[in-house]
Amino acid sequence: MNYEKSKEVVELLINRKLKITSAESCTGGLFAANITSISGSSECFEGSFVTYSNEIKHKMINVREETLEKYGAVSEECVLEMAENSRKIMKSDISIAISGIAGPSGGTDEKPVGLVWICLSADGYIKAYKNIFKGDRDKVREESVYFALCLVENFIKKC
Repeated sequence: MNYEKSKEVVELLINRKLKITSAESCTGGLFAANITSISGSSECFEGSFVTYSNEIKHKMINVREETLEKYGAVSEECVLEMAENSRKIMKSDISIAISGIAGPSGGTDEKPVGLVWICLSADGYIKAYKNIFKGDRDKVREESVYFALCLVENFIKKC
């Protein structure tokens, strides 16, 4: 767990009276777990979608079937829709979306193990980031969450 970074982010969210949600695939709710490990997080955390399969990404958070077919779940296009749609569904101020290949299998030359797309959506703002994290499955997932926490922290500090 990224306890210190999670604590900083939760405090920032609460101080700014902002609500956050997440849509996660390869991290399986780890971002949400990091946020909710902090006492008082109910003041800023709306909820989370763990959308591991493409079917659930489509059914729960309205990722278009065309997006999934054309670009795949591990793509900029997919996380942009995951973040924006989950934010609107939850009516939150900020949403994080994470989709990637944590490994140890599942990678290809085009999409290697460790490839993780992370997106932050807020009203009037959306940006996705491509990362290739090194390490085993747990390390890739932890690094993804840490990166997402830093995205939120940096975004709020710039507001």
